[in-house]
Amino acid sequence: MWLQRLVRLKARPRGFHLITEELILQLPELQDFKVGLCHLLLQHTSASLSLNENADPSVRADLDAHLNKMVPENAPYFEHTYEGADDMPAHIKSSMLGAELTLPINRGELALGIWQGIYLGEHRNQGGNRQIIATISGE
Repeated sequence: MWLQRLVRLKARPRGFHLITEELILQLPELQDFKVGLCHLLLQHTSASLSLNENADPSVRADLDAHLNKMVPENAPYFEHTYEGADDMPAHIKSSMLGAELTLPINRGELALGIWQGIYLGEHRNQGGNRQIIATISGE
């Protein structure tokens, strides 16, 4: 069985945001799959998806702080600057972390570890609404 759905995420400020529940709520058919895979593709070039700690919000803050130090705004060598100082760093961060995840499904649920959650990395100051194409396959 196959299912494909567009998942719309509300706009969020810059930083890392736990979106696991928001995704699952928009994929009620997930419960119909005993076993399978869920592929998530974030359709944006200035944000990212990743899997990490779901309990302590300081992990998300530290990730954002570290990436901002690694890829600072207004680097003198950036050529792509006409969309704002946060744009080129956002593209780099998106490329570093990636825009897709493939997750196992077990008994109608995403088979995540007990401390794992899905993050949206919003790398723009005003990124706006984001959308994800979710493709589920299995039985």
